[in-house]
Amino acid sequence: MATTELLPLPVTKGLGDRLSEKRKNAALEIERLVRDKVEKNEFGDIKVIIVILQKDFTLSANPNNRKGGLMGLAATAIALGKACIGMHLPELIPPILACFQDQDPRVRYAACESLYNTIKISRSSTLMFFNPTFDGLSRLIADNDANVRYGAEMLDKLVKDIVTESPHFDLDLFIPLIRTHIYSLNHYVRQFVVSWVSVLI
Repeated sequence: MATTELLPLPVTKGLGDRLSEKRKNAALEIERLVRDKVEKNEFGDIKVIIVILQKDFTLSANPNNRKGGLMGLAATAIALGKACIGMHLPELIPPILACFQDQDPRVRYAACESLYNTIKISRSSTLMFFNPTFDGLSRLIADNDANVRYGAEMLDKLVKDIVTESPHFDLDLFIPLIRTHIYSLNHYVRQFVVSWVSVLI
């Protein structure tokens, strides 16, 4: 199926618009399109949509495209819902995590927001990505940009909630992460590590 049939031109143009409101409207349209695909069991098309959002948007040189792609991925996650999101997490999560390292702070903030909205749906299914999520948060929590730090703090609270409510969280995998970050000279990172130790003790 042609790309324009899966994501119509007004949607792709809107996702890359410089105005946040137009990007939001395009993401809402993606949510509607994906819901329709879910109802019709057209999960192959959903995978193609995710690939388009990753390759044409989150990997774009244009920061507006990257922000729009992140919004589109979160909209896709919301549309998939708890029943269907699990099978698509391997395609959804990595491009969001990759944007944690973006040079543009607005993109890094958008990545926090996108992952928040995604794991709010997937909950404990997201624990397969706990290590890279924790590692990314340990950097963003000490970001130079105050908005990014705020986004990371909100995401961190949600991840803590998911971990504490999950009986399947593996502490043995967590200990090496603590060892890696506990000697950081950055006080934000040290506070981050201590807060996690407090939650899990």
